[in-house]
Amino acid sequence: MKILCIGRNYAEHIAELNNETPDEPVIFTKPETALLQRGMPFFYPDFSTDIHHEIELVLRVSKNGKNIDPKFAHTYFDAIGLGIDFTARDLQSKAKSKGLPWDLAKGFDGSAPLSPTFKPVAEFADLANINFHLEVNGEVKQRGNSGMMLHTFAAQIAYISRFITLKMGDLIFTGTPSGVGPVKIGDQLTGYLEDEKVLELSVK
Repeated sequence: MKILCIGRNYAEHIAELNNETPDEPVIFTKPETALLQRGMPFFYPDFSTDIHHEIELVLRVSKNGKNIDPKFAHTYFDAIGLGIDFTARDLQSKAKSKGLPWDLAKGFDGSAPLSPTFKPVAEFADLANINFHLEVNGEVKQRGNSGMMLHTFAAQIAYISRFITLKMGDLIFTGTPSGVGPVKIGDQLTGYLEDEKVLELSVK
């Protein structure tokens, strides 16, 4: 399975990091080893001093597809969950300043915690109006809605599948809203999909 991620998909997040707004979706990947085992804490790595949380809606791909037409894209995922795209911001900034790839800043072991369960697409009244948020130690740090995305779910799937064949079981991290920030040892992170708590994680 593949973990495919969309960068710079919320305008306010682009602004807070002083990035340029891209004309097309920004795609990056995480290896399978980035997935955090269910129920395990996130252990702060020794190669970074600036790990940031980035909460995201995650699509679960339900069938194989290539060059998918946007009007059929909704048939290629069957469930939506939450994930955290942990980012070693110091490693990323160093790589970006040199014009180098930042795979290590995004793809290190344990950098992709997922909610234990995904909600079937049929349970959402409107895929363009899904609320989600992240709390750190009980305080809301990030709040987003799928309607705020620059590139819709369908646009993401259509674009990715022009270059990379989607396969059943692949995961698509659809971008993070504003409010990203550092985590520290001892923090408790809680993710909500609509008003349902679906992800809990401690930092050790």
